Amino acid sequence: MAWPDPQLQAALAEQPAAGERPKLFDRLVAPLLAERERWPLWLPVFLGIGIGAYFWLAVEPPPALGATLLAAAAALVAIAWRQGRDFGVALIVFAVALGFAAAQFQALLAAAPVLERRLGPVMVEGRLVAVDPLPEGARLVIAPASIERLAAADLPARVRIRLRHGDLAALPGAWLRVRAVLMPPPPPAMPGAYDFERRAFFDRLGAVGYAMGGAVFIAPPAGEGASAWRTALQALRTAVSQRIHAALPGRDGAIAAALIVGDTHAIPPADAGAFRDAGLAHILVIAGLHMGMVAGLVFFALRALLALIPSLALNYPTKKWAAGAALLVTFGYMLLSGATVSSRRAFIMIALALVAVLVDRLSLSARAVAAAAVAIMIMTPEAATGPSFQMSFAAVVALIACYEAIRPLLAGWHLHAGPVRRCALYLFGIALTTLVTTVATMPFTIYHFNRFPLYSVAANALAVPITGFWVMPWAIASCLLMPLHLESLALAPMSWGIGTIAAIAHRVTAWPGAVLHVASMPVGGLILIALGGAWLCIWLGRWRWLGLAAIGAGYLSLALVRPPDLLVSGDARLVAVRAPDGNYLPSTAQNGAAENWTRRAAVTEGEPWPASGSAAAGALSCDASACLYRARGRLVTLVRQGDALSEDCGQVDLVVSPFAAHRVCRKTLVIDRIDTWRKGGYAVWLDPGGISIEAVRDWQGARPWVPRPGETDFVNSDAAGRPGDPAP
Repeated sequence: MAWPDPQLQAALAEQPAAGERPKLFDRLVAPLLAERERWPLWLPVFLGIGIGAYFWLAVEPPPALGATLLAAAAALVAIAWRQGRDFGVALIVFAVALGFAAAQFQALLAAAPVLERRLGPVMVEGRLVAVDPLPEGARLVIAPASIERLAAADLPARVRIRLRHGDLAALPGAWLRVRAVLMPPPPPAMPGAYDFERRAFFDRLGAVGYAMGGAVFIAPPAGEGASAWRTALQALRTAVSQRIHAALPGRDGAIAAALIVGDTHAIPPADAGAFRDAGLAHILVIAGLHMGMVAGLVFFALRALLALIPSLALNYPTKKWAAGAALLVTFGYMLLSGATVSSRRAFIMIALALVAVLVDRLSLSARAVAAAAVAIMIMTPEAATGPSFQMSFAAVVALIACYEAIRPLLAGWHLHAGPVRRCALYLFGIALTTLVTTVATMPFTIYHFNRFPLYSVAANALAVPITGFWVMPWAIASCLLMPLHLESLALAPMSWGIGTIAAIAHRVTAWPGAVLHVASMPVGGLILIALGGAWLCIWLGRWRWLGLAAIGAGYLSLALVRPPDLLVSGDARLVAVRAPDGNYLPSTAQNGAAENWTRRAAVTEGEPWPASGSAAAGALSCDASACLYRARGRLVTLVRQGDALSEDCGQVDLVVSPFAAHRVCRKTLVIDRIDTWRKGGYAVWLDPGGISIEAVRDWQGARPWVPRPGETDFVNSDAAGRPGDPAP
């Protein structure tokens, strides 16, 4: 189905003969019309532009703006359809408006109370929504019915509590009571860092915390005992996970649970890091590889079984029966895996292929990807801003484009190929697939994780065949045997393959230079690469190579990255300064925020500030009261004790203080505890011509997921203190 555009077609008809046409027309308009069958593939791109526009805004738009824009765009499409003009442009406007409206509607739908300040220990009672096993203990997601010292109107929709010694026998749907300390979802560690507050908002997670002791099961309130289908599904996932962990304790059971039910939280950090740094993290995430293996095994096994019964094979459409069964099993696997973004994308694509078998039609892979992207972006538009969506679709789109281009060559290689050549082609396919997906996901890996595995091709060439031919068949067998309580018969051999893959991951990460650390890419650079990649993969003609220019410009933006010279945490108690060698020197050691800062700048963490003396080639000099930091012709006082304020205020360019300092330093630029309480962490760039400052709250903007504490609440609180007093 093409997008008709009468205006462009009329323009083509009115043009002179090919020899008389302007070169600009031949280079732009003619190729566009020649590939009009590819136009629908741009629909997810324009939807993404609309979604990105909503999240890019610094101020929340009026609630009715999205619906108004969508209605206006729909009217524009109707008018263009009636008049037969600019229909393609009208559809583009409609797609952008639809993406914006979907994102705003989802934000309105997800709105729920969020805890404003630390609370506890308090008693929490409610229904268990999910259980995430951890290497030590468990993490519970609870829909609270009551929280001590919190009004009913202020109850969050969900809270997440960590149990140090969790009772894994708990199933979703059960009611429990637990004493816990609760806190608001933490803000980003610095401007531009991962925004957990936004993720928690769309997950309707209003508080996080930890338990003081264990959980106690209670009777559900009257009328609250029945569980919805979501709760029943979560209970099934939890029960399967518990059975797997019981049969395979430790690492192998955690990885088996990840492959079967999508539960990755229990994987030990050392093993999860090894899989990530070896480029094998995709094996732990249920996506196209796993869904395709399950669908293929069910389809071919059932079809082969039915072929053994001549009366059925000769008189009935057994191929369609096998496709229908594979569709049902794959749908069940998607639900069992938690219906993540990657598993939903894979299911939609596989479902389109299987439905094509049922209706005797040919499935087009590129359109299947576009359909999957559109479905996910409309249902969960916030997913488009996350790494799972971006990396999953980038990999699949690049693979389809690559294999479309080399399909004739591959067909020739497979023609009359013997067993040895087929084996070699299979290994070549794994290597090529890994190379393509690695290149396609590289910008998103750099942007979100600041690291890039260099030996992923070698690791995947070894690990993927083991996963496909050994691990996943035993995984399916374990699910079939679980109703008979015989799952251990299949999980034991499955663990042999898991152990081999884990050994490969650890061995590869031990190679020299296994991981390349890269500073965070600017958002503009990532957008350029994404649009250039879409241009390169969607079009078929030679003009597709113009996308390389945008991709190159996006990567060149890495040269423009300059990490902050000074970083201040959200409580003003942790400060890090950039040494002449580029590394960060933290005020204290072993802090999660400092690890985030060094990762985003692709540097290492230096020694904490000395009690007295100098550090980092004289850039930092300290005494008991304060430290002085010199960089780029600027001098900054980093206050340790309140008495340093009166001494240094008039002699430096900036004062950073964990105490209230504005009243003392009236004529000097100040970042103090009150500033960080209002605006979160700070990033500071020092230059001879001035000082640039960016706060987390300013970067986030005035959005529904960003709390805005009132000034009077802090000043009037008992813990506020006076200027110069320690901050709460």
